[in-house]
Order: sequence, then structure tokens, then C-alpha cells
Amino acid sequence: MSRFWHPFSNMAETTSNGRVVFTRGRDCTIVDVEGNEYFDATAGLWYCAVGHGRRRIADAIGRQAAELAACTCFDVYASDVTLRLADRIADNSPVDDPRVFLTSGGSDSIDTAGKIIRRHFTLRDQPQKTMMIARENAYHGMHAYGTSLAGIPANHDGWGTLIPEVAQIGAFDLEALERTILELGADRVAAFFAEPVIAAGGIFPPPEGYLRQAAAICRRHGVLLVCDEVVTGVGRLGQWSASERFGVRPDLMVMAKALTSGYQPLGAVIVSGAVAEPFYAGEGEWLKHGYTYSGHATACAAAMENLDIIEEEALFDRVAALETKLPSLLGPLAELECVSEVRTAGLLAAIQLDTAELERRGTSGAEVNVGCRERGQITRLLACGALQFSPPYTATEEQIGRFGEAVEDAVTAVSRRSPPALA
Repeated sequence: MSRFWHPFSNMAETTSNGRVVFTRGRDCTIVDVEGNEYFDATAGLWYCAVGHGRRRIADAIGRQAAELAACTCFDVYASDVTLRLADRIADNSPVDDPRVFLTSGGSDSIDTAGKIIRRHFTLRDQPQKTMMIARENAYHGMHAYGTSLAGIPANHDGWGTLIPEVAQIGAFDLEALERTILELGADRVAAFFAEPVIAAGGIFPPPEGYLRQAAAICRRHGVLLVCDEVVTGVGRLGQWSASERFGVRPDLMVMAKALTSGYQPLGAVIVSGAVAEPFYAGEGEWLKHGYTYSGHATACAAAMENLDIIEEEALFDRVAALETKLPSLLGPLAELECVSEVRTAGLLAAIQLDTAELERRGTSGAEVNVGCRERGQITRLLACGALQFSPPYTATEEQIGRFGEAVEDAVTAVSRRSPPALA
């Protein structure tokens, strides 16, 4: 038995229940070692935008690795492809006068954003501005900042104090945002972190105008707005960023996942010129922060090829078109006995299971999830008890329809169970 320790897993259950081991993938389909085929309805962990098995990206990785796999980007050094990618990200991002710091993923990017913010205010002679505000149901990765900002209790609890200067508010409570800033003191609050669409916490789209109003509150009190677009960035809502869709220009924005479609680990922090200014102006200031693989040349080459494919195949437009189909393809699932609602945004959907009703019938969302897998669908049970739907941008209406049918079948199978008789 392999000694691999799975992330986000109960290893006693994983080893006793048996692993599902994948060996290859093509487009939206992944295949396990026994030859079973599955529709990858989660695009891995939200990331596989262009689908599996893209030879062009594999070739780009090979060419770059043969030419220059990686070089240090510390101090004055960089690879040419690193510079090209940073400029491409900057040109597309709704951040004023942007600078781009490259990392190995979303968790790295959130920690980087947090440290840049803290250092920015110290250099601005405001070292007391250390408080960060985050939201219920939020997921911002699992490094120290991300764990501390987490609005999913299971991800936050049990680690002790990592970054203590964090306040939590309701997910879409604008009044609580302003009240918390005033109670803590605007002179102490550094930043507000928000996913434009709450993703791992349950796929909750924002109410109309929420992000614009939140941005206005932050501006009014000198608080930086950080948009976590690790999931929504690079087309998941049919545009380069969800910030554009919802009409905001954040002070910082973080991205990862679809930047490379998962073919290489890569993340980015896009920082406004105003926030970056004390590091660049005059004699400047060292940012004593970075990673071994910051700006990794091969990862950047994968990203460039991935972005070329997205542009050439007009995949943002495809996402926008599929978004209009989701209500008819997946919306009817809300009529099932053990489903309470279906939420959609872009090429994202949450099939919210009625946890209480499932428990009353002696079953669980985990059993529904397994039932979906047995029917050839890879989905995931999110913290709020919803099934995740976030397929590659190349998914077809037929594949989405079959996913809906499989979910209906899996839910119906457990719904047929009668609740235990009362004593």
C-alpha cells in the first residue's frame, strides 16, 4: 500500500475504503487504473479550464524545460517567459497600474498579499494597520494567512493562533463590514478579503451591487480591498476576472488554478501601483519575501500556452453561453426531495443537499457523492453540504445534462429510504 498522505483526507477512511487512482485524462474525461471513465465535473480542484491531455501545453512545458527549466527570480534575475507572463496578467487585470508577484499557487498568493499589505502600511508610517476582515464561509487557502482568514470552521479550528489580527463578518453583510471597521478603528484595519463568488464555502454568488458597495466602504475608510480570484479568475465567470463582472477594481487580486489549467503549479498576486509604490519609489525598499519557485520558467510557459488556447478557442465566450444553460440543465434538481436549492454563477453550480432530511433517512451527503462517482461523475461535497459543479470550460451541454441525470439518480436512490419509525 502506498504511503502517500492525501491532503484534506481522513487517512484511516481513505486506506480502509480504498483509493480511486487515476491514470490518464482527455478533455473532460478522466480514467482510473481499472479503466473506469468519469466526467470530471470539478475540473480537478476547479483548475482544469482547458481540459485534460492538451498536447500543446505538454509540448510547451517540454520545450521550456529543455531550454531553461527554471532560474532564480530573486534580486535582479528573471527568465524571459516570466516577464512576458507577468505583463500579460497585468494587461488583463482590473487593477490600477498593476505589478505582478508570481507564486506556486493560491495559498502562497494569499500569504504574499497579507505580507505585502502589512509591509505597505509599515512603510507608510501606519504600522498599527494590521487587522484583516474576512467573511463566513470564506476559503483563502491553507497557509498561515489563509487558515486564519478561513470562514469555514473545520478549516480554521484546531490550529491555534496563527495570524491573530483577523475579524470575521457575515458573508454578504455590508452593515457589518462598516460597523466592524469603525469598531476596530479605521486606523487599525488594513484590508478586507473577499471571494467575488464564495467557492469552497458553497458557491454563493453575491447579491446585486454587493461588491461595489463593499469597495466603496473600503475606500471611504482607507481599507484595501483584496479580491481572491483563485477560483473565479481566468474565465470561470466568462470574463478574465469576476471583479470586472461585478464592477470593482480591487487594490490587490490573487489568481491561480485556471492560469495553467493545473498543468503546472502557479499563482499570482496583482498589486495596484498605489500599494506597490513604497517598494518602487525613490531608493525603494526590499520585500523580504519570496519562494524558491516564484516566477518558475516552466510553469510560466505552461500558463502562456494555456492562455493562448483559451483565447484561440474563445473559451470565455463558451463559459458565458453555458452559463445561460445551467438553470435549465441543473435547476430542476432543486425539485428533488433531498435537495433544497441549486445555485449557479458562470460555469459554477452548487446542488445544495438537504442535510437534515438526509440524516432523517439515515444517510448523508457523502453517500450521495459516492453514488455520483459510481455513476461516472466526479463531484465533491463542499463544507455546506452542497455538491460542487465546476467542469472544464470545454464541457458540452450533453455532458452537463448527463451529470444532472446522474445526480438525480444518486439523490433519488437515497431518498427512497423511509425515515425510521418513531418509538
